[in-house]
Amino acid sequence: MLRIVQFPVSSRLLLKAAVTLQFATFALLASSFPDPAVDTPRVAGKTETAVLAGGCFWGVEGVFESLKGVSQVVSGYSGGKANTAHYEMVSTGSTGHAESVRITYDPSQITYGQLLKVYFSVAHDPTQKNRQGPDWGTQYRSEIFYGSDEQKKVAEAYIQQLNEAKVYHKPIVTLLEPLQAFYPAEEHHQRFMARNPNYPYIVYNDAPKVKNLYKQFPELVKGDAK
Repeated sequence: MLRIVQFPVSSRLLLKAAVTLQFATFALLASSFPDPAVDTPRVAGKTETAVLAGGCFWGVEGVFESLKGVSQVVSGYSGGKANTAHYEMVSTGSTGHAESVRITYDPSQITYGQLLKVYFSVAHDPTQKNRQGPDWGTQYRSEIFYGSDEQKKVAEAYIQQLNEAKVYHKPIVTLLEPLQAFYPAEEHHQRFMARNPNYPYIVYNDAPKVKNLYKQFPELVKGDAK
């Protein structure tokens, strides 16, 4: 089941205006967004993974796929049980799962802290609880599923740093939870943005995120994605 995005003309215009304002605000924030004061070291010869939730996984996946050092991004579910890791069930908001992405990256090219910088500034609004854009429910919550004590330390320190700097007018509500499992989503959800660039939901909600990424952090974007 895919998201229904059939709106009356007036509703579409209001939604487009709201989304435009939202991402104009994000662009202003990203232009002066601080680097993490605490970060992981750059290590060659290995790969790492990060699991992040920030609303609909289509757009979050599209953002992180564009980053240098990222070799794979998989859309999926985290926070619940294996037997409920299915889109129709997760969409009820009663499974404990959040729509998430698993990012595989080279820590010699991009650090965990840099991934979080993109996550907090471009990929989603971390001050929204159980909501991103037009999507509502616990399955769209902002959450970091950390895979190690080191990731937890970096995430906690960065959230504190951003709150103390008052980067946002409201407190960051992103949850932190140790990663128990990640369950890949159904195949038709994978690389949805890349395969459906003209899909209305993508055009209004997700394409602006990637455009903002290219504009604000060109040094983090893959050469072939610019």
